[in-house]
Amino acid sequence: MSKNKLYLQNENYNKIVKAIKYIDENFKEQPSIDIIAQHIGMSKYHFIRVFKEYVGVTPIQFLQSVTLNYAKEHLKESSSLLESSLDLGLSSPSRLHDLFVNIIGVTPKEYKDLGQNVEITYGYGYTPFGNALIATTKRGICFLGFYDKEKDSVYDRFKQIWANAKLIKDNERASSMLDSIFIKKDKKFNLYVKGTNFQINVWKALINIPDGSITTYQDVAKYLDNPKAVRAVANAIGSNPIGYLIPCHRVLGKSGAMTGYRWGIERKKVLVAYEAIKNNTKKEV
Repeated sequence: MSKNKLYLQNENYNKIVKAIKYIDENFKEQPSIDIIAQHIGMSKYHFIRVFKEYVGVTPIQFLQSVTLNYAKEHLKESSSLLESSLDLGLSSPSRLHDLFVNIIGVTPKEYKDLGQNVEITYGYGYTPFGNALIATTKRGICFLGFYDKEKDSVYDRFKQIWANAKLIKDNERASSMLDSIFIKKDKKFNLYVKGTNFQINVWKALINIPDGSITTYQDVAKYLDNPKAVRAVANAIGSNPIGYLIPCHRVLGKSGAMTGYRWGIERKKVLVAYEAIKNNTKKEV
């Protein structure tokens, strides 16, 4: 895919995020499609087409709280879904978005040294869900973070995790990697993560949540045989270094609230709605 087309995708995504935010803030007034389209600077019919492409439903369907309703309807079955999806064990490769994903933890020495002598290639590129920074080592992807306008905050977080690593910037390679994940949907990715044993077990649990499904912090804690560790689970999810591939967007509060997503609440809503509709479409085929 050309850089111009990816740039256009990113611009469209930013406008859809703006539309979702506007809907969230004004749903009580039930704004018309014309008003929403005008607010984000798109023609009515172009807006409808692009919105459905990204979110999987029409703006009217979304306005009718399809995402919130989906969450409320499915949270009650999240516990059994999580159990059934993890029956292969936390150490097994996991299926996600038609991708196979496997987590590899750093050695204790590498953890202590903050990646000293580890060579990391990183760069910036576009995805259908916004700008992203991705970083890779010889052992796998070690960071994937979204950002909107400012690169500094996502870079600072990446640098904090791998403070002593040897960093090599390569935007062309980064764009190719993002294209493989989001466009070509290649079949196998190793994720090279640095975290405590508890954090890594939480992240392994997340990558086994089925595509199109959601769960709660409480159910993840219960599955890990530590039902009182809800706050610790939430902290581990908040520390997730690899957005999308470790799908922390699939974890909601017990009430179904879309809170606590490092990469932006609107982005989380887009991902949840997109996966829900895509999953329902697969079932109908």
